[in-house]
Amino acid sequence: MNDPWHSLRRFTQARIALGRAGNGITTAAYLDFQLAHASARDAVLKTWDVDGFAAQLQQQSLAHIRLNTPISDRTRYLQRPDLGRRLDADGLKRLMELAEPGFDVAIIISNGLSSTAVETHGIPMLQHIVARYAEMALSIAPICLVPNARVAISDCIGALLQASLAVIMVGERPGLSAADSLGLYLTYAPREGNTDAERNCLSNIRPPEGLSYQAAAQKLAYLSREALRSGVSGVHLKDDMPKQLLG
Repeated sequence: MNDPWHSLRRFTQARIALGRAGNGITTAAYLDFQLAHASARDAVLKTWDVDGFAAQLQQQSLAHIRLNTPISDRTRYLQRPDLGRRLDADGLKRLMELAEPGFDVAIIISNGLSSTAVETHGIPMLQHIVARYAEMALSIAPICLVPNARVAISDCIGALLQASLAVIMVGERPGLSAADSLGLYLTYAPREGNTDAERNCLSNIRPPEGLSYQAAAQKLAYLSREALRSGVSGVHLKDDMPKQLLG
């Protein structure tokens, strides 16, 4: 007998229509689940190769600065989310010493909850973002590389750089369908004390299964333009971007 569930598997990465062997799932389905679980754990616990990432930015002549939170290891990162939302003393000092504050956009990159995501998608995603902002004639502050950070650190960094917009690229929490999802969060007039309601989020950036780099950059450019025009972001910024512009 044909099971109609099987025809639906091509539309989703969710674990449906796995079949069974006796009163359990098949060996193949069980091993696939174990592999997905191991990949998710590795993505969270893996240390981000920040030096390697910075070297690629150097090759592309992209100005950048290395900053740190008070967190030194991944276990501490999971235990203390609050520490991931602020810079250490040296990071604060280095930002305040930048000679030319007052940029249009501050871009922050962190491994967040998935080092795999940033190492897989970070550079190509950044290239698309920089290209889009160049087309919009927006000035970009030196790109801030911050291991073991949370989304809200973009408020502190954006405020210190006196940036109109803060954009943080961060590895998203892995699931059992994807361990390499990248997220982008946009905040207008970043300042400490901003809430998540004041941010716009683009999620599941991970081609070819998820959102493409091009589509994410186009959406981010649109939201950035509208945020600068209207003076708001988050729930007050409505996404009315025509679908055909995603390409």
